[in-house]
Amino acid sequence: MKYPFMRIEEDGTEITYSDADIYNNILVYLERYNNKSNHFDNMTIEIPSGKLINNNGYTEKEEVYHINKIKKLKVLAINPGSDSVKIALYEENNLMFRENIKNSISELKNNLDLNLIIPSKIKKILDKLNEHSVLLEEIDAFCGRAGGLTSLKEGVYRINQKILEHARKGYSLKHYSNIGVQIAYELAKKNNKPAFTVNPVTVDELQDTSRITGIKGLYRQSIFHALNQKEVAYQYAKSINKKYNELNLIVVHLGSGITVGVHKKGKVVDVNNALNGDGPFTTNRAGSIDATNIIDLCFSGKYTKDDLYNLITKRGGLVSLLETNDIREVIKMIQNGNKYAQLVLNAMIYQIAKQIGAMSINFKGNIDAIIITGAIANSKYFVLHLREYIDFLGKVIVMPGDMEMEALVNNTLQVMKGKKIILNYTGESMDYELPNF
Repeated sequence: MKYPFMRIEEDGTEITYSDADIYNNILVYLERYNNKSNHFDNMTIEIPSGKLINNNGYTEKEEVYHINKIKKLKVLAINPGSDSVKIALYEENNLMFRENIKNSISELKNNLDLNLIIPSKIKKILDKLNEHSVLLEEIDAFCGRAGGLTSLKEGVYRINQKILEHARKGYSLKHYSNIGVQIAYELAKKNNKPAFTVNPVTVDELQDTSRITGIKGLYRQSIFHALNQKEVAYQYAKSINKKYNELNLIVVHLGSGITVGVHKKGKVVDVNNALNGDGPFTTNRAGSIDATNIIDLCFSGKYTKDDLYNLITKRGGLVSLLETNDIREVIKMIQNGNKYAQLVLNAMIYQIAKQIGAMSINFKGNIDAIIITGAIANSKYFVLHLREYIDFLGKVIVMPGDMEMEALVNNTLQVMKGKKIILNYTGESMDYELPNF
């Protein structure tokens, strides 16, 4: 069925359009009476791809003009974290609104099945849409952050049943990000719209030398802030009129998890697995600890397996040492004369700097930039003292906060417009196997 949209009086152009199909394609019809030929010129365009189906009399310039006039895509991004579920609605690249839906105390319990909180989160998201006078059916695509999938390539994945299955199980890690794809899928299903995920935390581009450990059959895993690290690197490259794959970068994500990634010509060839205890300690994670100490804890009789997992990933770091996960609170302690707090924060900064220094050897002195990002990058105190250690290594760029929402939206828009391919998640792991020599 055709629906009227616009009439341009100066040239008699009439524009109509059809309902969107399951892939969100809209057929746009343009007709204008041509006095010279005494008949109607017409054109049919497929939106959002911009594919020309039929053309009689319209120029390419006019085609682009009408595409822009007809449809501006709306994308809802969903990014769950341990503190809240972030949502953001964009119309193309223009932010319409952004909200943080806080997790309740009961939802923060250590052993809570995260799948159980999905219905309540969906309801709260729908409430937020209603508060902003946005109908669900107005949204053209949904994109959710993904967590515990198998190791995979960088890119955009359409959310399928295998992704949902692995997210529910927490295939490679238990984390709040596992509910992001589930929420996006359920919202999209309500209105027969597409749902995607972008650069899950299990993006794997490690070089062989980064994988090997000192125990046969055990290999280092690539689990990191791929979504933000990749987007920050892309945006920095764009800002200096370079391509991402032309640069050697170290990207430092400073959040509740801290990851230091080696971006060598567009590939993250080494990065610490912050979730599983690799690298510096953080606001709530223990970081690297002597293996024998962990063994002693395991057999002390004081802890269950879940207790130890939570101690390493949720109740370690500043939470264990200073009973807070807020850097701002620690800085206040220091300003009030707390010498122990100063020692702890200095140790955290030192360990981050040590990780950056260790990663820098990949480039043998040829580093284009060290990029500091994440929420903690907003702390001038923290960044100043970190730079005292690392400025000698090369140019340091501070990009505070994160660009995860922008990454979700930008990549979704690209696939909706046919500028980027959609990858298929099969569930088959890219797990590393030692070559035969």
